[in-house]
This record gives sequence, C-alpha cells and structure tokens, in this order.
Amino acid sequence: MASGLTSLPGERPARRSELPGPAGGGPQPGAAVGPSPGQLPGEPPSLEPSIGVGTWAWGNQFLWGYDPALDHELAATFRRCLELDLCFFDTADSYGTGRWNGRSEQLLGQFAAALSPAQRTRCCLATKLAPFPWRLGRRGFDRAFTASKQRLQGKLDRVQLHWSTARYAPWQEPPLLRGLADLVRSGQVASLGLSNLGPIRLRQVVAQLAAEGVAVASLQVQLSLLAPEAVAPGGVAQVCRELGIDLIAYSPLALGLLARPPGQVRAAKGPRGSLFRRLEPCLGPLLETMASIAASHGSDLAAVALNWCRAHGAMPIPGLRRPDQVETVAAARRWQLSLAERQQLDQVVLSGPRMPMNPFQSR
Repeated sequence: MASGLTSLPGERPARRSELPGPAGGGPQPGAAVGPSPGQLPGEPPSLEPSIGVGTWAWGNQFLWGYDPALDHELAATFRRCLELDLCFFDTADSYGTGRWNGRSEQLLGQFAAALSPAQRTRCCLATKLAPFPWRLGRRGFDRAFTASKQRLQGKLDRVQLHWSTARYAPWQEPPLLRGLADLVRSGQVASLGLSNLGPIRLRQVVAQLAAEGVAVASLQVQLSLLAPEAVAPGGVAQVCRELGIDLIAYSPLALGLLARPPGQVRAAKGPRGSLFRRLEPCLGPLLETMASIAASHGSDLAAVALNWCRAHGAMPIPGLRRPDQVETVAAARRWQLSLAERQQLDQVVLSGPRMPMNPFQSR
C-alpha cells in the first residue's frame, strides 16, 4: 500500500514521561520534557516516552484465540506489568468478540480491584468508546460510559473517542465530543483522549474541545515500522508536538510481524496468518537491519520496533498476554536507538511494505 512518504523528520521532539494515573506522582500527561543542556537538535534526548500495554487481545477469540481458561495468565501479566512499572493500560468498550464483548474492560477492572490503594493510584486505565451509528447526540455516550466504568469497577482515568465519524457521518461527531467534554468537566473522568484521527481532523477537534474548556491529553494511531505515516512530515506526530498532545502508538509490533526472528517457521493462525503470508516475504531488508541493531544492544527485534516508536516521540502500547512478554517489553526501556540507528531504520522503512491502513482513520 502506497504511503505517500518522501522522508521522515530528522529532529526528535522533547520527550514526555509515562502517563500515570490522575493522582499519581511525577509529571502529568502532556508535560514537556526539554532537551538536556548542550544537547543539539536531532540528537537522542535524555528521556523518551515510556511503554504502555494494549489489551485488544483480552477477550478476542477471532483474531487472538482468547481462552477464558487462561485468564489467570492475564492476571499474572497485569501484576508483572505493574511490578516492572508498565502502568498505562489501554482498552475499549468494543474489545472482545461474540459473547466476550466487553471482556477486556471486565478483566482490567477485576485485576485493578485486587490492587492496594497505592497500586491503583499508580496505574492508569484508559478506554475508548465507539461512535456506533445508534450513539447520537450530546448524551449519546452516557450509557456506554457508565457501562465501561462498571466493567472497570470504577477505575477509569481516561476516556477516548475510538474513531472519528468525519468521513461518513460528520454531523454525528461534534455532539458526541461535547458529551465527552461534559464527562471531564463534571469530574467523572480525569482526562480525554482521541484515536484514529489524522492531522487535519485532529486540529479541528482540539479547537472544538478547547472551546468547551477541555484539553486533549493524547492521540493514539497505528504506528510501527510497517505503518510510519504518522511520523511523516505534516503527520499527526508533528501536530501532537506542536499542540502538546501525547502520541500513543498502537500495533507497534504490526500484529507480531516485527517480533518474529528471521526464518521463524511457526505460522500465525487465522486472519493474521493471511497477513503474515503476504508481508513476510517482503520484510528481509527491514528484519536484517533490525537484527543488526538488536545484536549491537544485546536485545531483540521487538525492542528495536518499540524503541523506534519511542525515538519518534510516541509511547508504544504492545499487546501483552503472558508474563514473559512483559519481561521482553520492559527490557526494551533499558536502551535507546542512537540518531544514526533511527535514521538507518527510517531509510529502510521508506521503501518497505505497509500494514493495511485502519479504514476508520480520518485525514
């Protein structure tokens, strides 16, 4: 799929801290972290975004083969995340397939309820509400928000618009956004985020919410070495830097494609298998470059992919289902890409294959 990329920006943005819970210590979401004294533009900053946790797979049998008999492993994964200071968890009211719809929120709520008060304060649970066609008007999200908060057992720190309706029902979105702003102003949720917005729509929505007296804390988009459009010149990464919005990268490992060592023969199943068969034959140059960088840091491909997102100012939220995956992801935070390494990957990305774009992504 053509990307329209001609180059990737060479200047690194100032980094932000991890997104804590609303009452947590440390810098709050959106607080800029400036370059160190004497640091030249384009050099690696002293602090890059942290890494969060995606929970799309929790309850998704269609794509990820969710098995409720393994919920104990998800509980152990959640606990290990907090032990290793991975404290931002992203979910959605539409996560979970069939009879497991809402399961991701339900599990997160169950796991968070078992925490001590201090631990609950440290973690930030963010959910996304889907603008389904029947959710209309300023109160269109009220029932969905209440249901999500119940599944999360009251621990809901950020509400996010899952996608924009601007491309197919532009009249639906403004009142829904006003309703989300109401939730923040009334103190029912600490902050508001967005998802799947392009740079044009992002500016429009930020202006609309500013008129309501509510700031946008974060934007999440598909971003990986196989989906780099967000960090192209004029992309949402540039707008987020300009407006002080935290950028969150979902699918940073491209459904697992960027975490498989070259030559691995274990086939992915279902729809993922079809995608893997189409893209893997084209990944040779990228995987070789990633492997070389990983070896120089005593690390692995997943860490390279995650740190590329961080080097571009985004917090990646890889999906985690096992404690050993948590260990791998946490280890990635121990090092950063050099400017030369990031630029090397950027050049390979320019001519590389692309993940399918999200059909709900706006301009």
